Amino acid sequence: YGVVTRGAVAGESVPGGFALMYKVLARFEESGRCRRGYFVDSLGGAQFSTPEVVDRLRSYGESLEGRHAETPTVTLAACDPANPYGAALPWPAPRADDTTRHRPGRKAGGLVVLVDGKLVLFVERGGRTVLTFDDDPGVLRGACASLAATVKRGGVDKIVVEKVDGLSIHGHDFAGLLSEAGFSATPRGYRLRA
Repeated sequence: YGVVTRGAVAGESVPGGFALMYKVLARFEESGRCRRGYFVDSLGGAQFSTPEVVDRLRSYGESLEGRHAETPTVTLAACDPANPYGAALPWPAPRADDTTRHRPGRKAGGLVVLVDGKLVLFVERGGRTVLTFDDDPGVLRGACASLAATVKRGGVDKIVVEKVDGLSIHGHDFAGLLSEAGFSATPRGYRLRA
């Protein structure tokens, strides 16, 4: 973890919990091996990190002030420690039009697509079901491109999207975004292979 928080420790089921880990991290701070601070908004006041990570976070904050116009988009395994959702942060509430019983989770084989650190897509194992957490077509377009790039570089063998937010992909607006990213229409859904 780049920044250790109460939520991250709870998500790892560390024996002794955060109380014991806090004592260890406080000793690390006393010896100069880590820093305590409020590095990431909304993650609580007890955050610990290394000086190198603090410097990277500061440079990232500066890039948000307009030095880099491109919005950072990343696709991760849902259970990757770099994914804060379901560990340090709660999963966002489902969209109002979401009629599915599918819920995001830190599940093996699942993927998350984060745009500027915010959850935009949750993709179940194999891509059968996709949950969206943003309405902006530009943001969704970038998320689909990141998902396609993950498949093309071999991070995932293939993805076949059959449903989006509980609705069939066929005839859904999301299908056009997948097509732009390189997915092909099949009778089963929209597919992309490595």
